[in-house]
Amino acid sequence: MIGLSQAHKQAAKFLEYILGRCPYEFGLVPDHDGFVKLKEFFMTTAEEEEWRYVRLSLVHEIINGMADPPVEIVENKIRAIHRDLLPKIQHAVDIPKALYTTITRKSHPVVLEEGILPTRHEYVILSSEKNMAFRMGRRRDSSPILITVNVLQTEKQEIFFKHAGGSLYLAEQIPFDCFIAPPLPKEKIETKKPKKQQDPETPKTPGSYLPDLHNKWDKPRKAAKEKDDSWKRNKKRLRKQNPKEWPG
Repeated sequence: MIGLSQAHKQAAKFLEYILGRCPYEFGLVPDHDGFVKLKEFFMTTAEEEEWRYVRLSLVHEIINGMADPPVEIVENKIRAIHRDLLPKIQHAVDIPKALYTTITRKSHPVVLEEGILPTRHEYVILSSEKNMAFRMGRRRDSSPILITVNVLQTEKQEIFFKHAGGSLYLAEQIPFDCFIAPPLPKEKIETKKPKKQQDPETPKTPGSYLPDLHNKWDKPRKAAKEKDDSWKRNKKRLRKQNPKEWPG
C-alpha cells in the first residue's frame, strides 16, 4: 500500500471481505458478475457502526492509492477484484420450512393480489432469519412488512430455491398463495356531516306571471284598517276643536 493511513488499510481489508468473501453476512447478493449497486453497498456499511466512515471518497482513495486494490467501481456498481472465494449460487437443499422476506408498505396491496416479484435484484431474496430479512427490508422502507414464505407450498408450484450463502436464499418469484402476510391496515374513513338541504324553490312557468296572493289580499285590508283608524283620529281632533258642532 502506498501512502495510505491505518484506517485506509483496515477499510481495504473490509472491502475485500464483504465483496470478495462473505457478502451474505451483510445481506448482500452480488449479481452474476459480482457487482453490487453502490447505493445499496453504502447503505449496508452504514448499518455497521465500525464501518460507517467507509464512503465513496475513501474507496476512491484506496483504489487510487494501491497497486493492487481490492475492489473496482464501474458506473454505479462496485465489486471485488478477486472473487474466487465468493459463495457459488447453487440449488438449495435442506431448506427450512419457512423463509422470510419483507416488502414495502406501498407494495403491500399489490403483493397480496399478485405475489412477490423481484425488484432490485434478479431474484427475490429471502432469509431463514427474521432479523436479516428486516435488515435488508429497512434499506427500502423504514417500516417494512414481514412475509413468511411456505417453502413446501412454493416448491409444489415448481418454484425452487437457490442458496446464496449463509442464511440467504433466492427464488424467481413467490406466488400469492404461498406466504402469510399481515392484512391491509383499515383505512380511516372521515365521516362528513351531510349538508342541510334547502327546500327547492317553486319553478316558475316561463313567460307567465304568478301573482302573490298573500300580498294581494293583505294590502287592501291593511289600507282599510289604516283608513278607519285615520278617520277616528280626525273625528276626535275635530271634536276638541269644535265641540258644539258635534251632537251628544
